[in-house]
Amino acid sequence: MSLPPTPVSTPATLPILIFDGDCGFCTTSARFLVRWVIRGRPTTVAPWQQLDLAGLGLTADQCQSAVQWVARDAQPVSGHVAIAAALRTGHPVWRPVGALLVAPGFSWLAGRAYSWVAAHRYALPGGTPACGIKGTPPRTEDPH
Repeated sequence: MSLPPTPVSTPATLPILIFDGDCGFCTTSARFLVRWVIRGRPTTVAPWQQLDLAGLGLTADQCQSAVQWVARDAQPVSGHVAIAAALRTGHPVWRPVGALLVAPGFSWLAGRAYSWVAAHRYALPGGTPACGIKGTPPRTEDPH
């Protein structure tokens, strides 16, 4: 009798951006971030499935619902605020974009846009049915 694979619980190096590694859209987005935004910077990007979430003050449900950011000395933040934090620590060209995402008068729009993307990530390029968040409809293929 073989046992199911045990999830890896890797201690995280902070700051860290945590994404859903079962989601193709999320993984593609994380690769873009690593390659173009934070390359060469002291920021970690990792799927939640490989991390000790309790040690980071997070749950699997939180990580399935939205991307998470944990800074060296801060509480976790999620969604567009997490993306903004990662952008602000990245290459200087991306820092103004990160600041804009949380700027007064614009943050609400960024939050709504993030929520829409998160709810529809299964239907976006690179997305798969595994990308669906609990409570969102699964993607169905058009038979025509």
